[in-house]
Amino acid sequence: MSRELTPQEIAERSLIKTYRKTIWNPFIAAVKRYELVCPGDRIAVCISGGKDSMVLAKLMQELLRHTDRPFHLEFLVMDPGYNAANRALIEENARTLGIPITVFESDIFDVTVQVEKNPCYLCARMRRGFLYSKAQELGCNKIALGHHMSDVLETTLLGLFYGAQMQTMPPKLRSRNFPGMELIRPLYCVHEDAIIAWKNYNHLRFLQCACRFTEARDAAGDGVGESKRQEMKLLLRELKKTNPNIEKSMFRAIHGVQLDTFPGFKYRGKAHSFLEFYDTSASFLESDET
Repeated sequence: MSRELTPQEIAERSLIKTYRKTIWNPFIAAVKRYELVCPGDRIAVCISGGKDSMVLAKLMQELLRHTDRPFHLEFLVMDPGYNAANRALIEENARTLGIPITVFESDIFDVTVQVEKNPCYLCARMRRGFLYSKAQELGCNKIALGHHMSDVLETTLLGLFYGAQMQTMPPKLRSRNFPGMELIRPLYCVHEDAIIAWKNYNHLRFLQCACRFTEARDAAGDGVGESKRQEMKLLLRELKKTNPNIEKSMFRAIHGVQLDTFPGFKYRGKAHSFLEFYDTSASFLESDET
């Protein structure tokens, strides 16, 4: 008679079986396509307590378990000022899922609650700095964040509609302030809907942002709320009703930007005009068929 699987075993098995097509395969595709993990890496998986970072932690564990190119993992939880219940929920989920977390504390919530303009931006920047610093202290050369495909597409729309620029979220980037450190996003090709489905399949309850600036979202019946990012999420939901492939099309588009069709662009912070190349580039010759 076979023994009953533990919640941890069920969660792990579901990632590589039930959700192999929608989570495991896209995760592996991102790791390979963008060369996110190298042999000998020491990677700090940054866990906020939400569904995205928790599934990322499990995927990285599975990758380490199955790879023939070993690397090292640390699982970092920064407590920016959670209340006791939220801190306990993170620790309970980590125990349930078999994630050996290292918890350290900061005063980020105390600082950002006093800021009226862009508190979420300041919070994200401060979190990043604390995580880089702790990861470096532990001997890591990379931090892994739980941003997924939906975050990438929403960021692209936010830049276009509210930032007056065509930009997106890259799969990896080097730190300016912490030399030798790199940020990677292994969930880059995984859609948020798949993560939600995995969470519900395993009957798991994860932490939301847990600060007062997200109370409207958490209280909203649809789980969306009123932020600009959530506005983009709703917009994509509506667009998918008439074009189910719109997100796939957008994702391919950010991998195939045609710079020679833009009147201007920036590279490494420097602005360029198409006029710099107009007289010398064949790409500005009109086709007889147009």
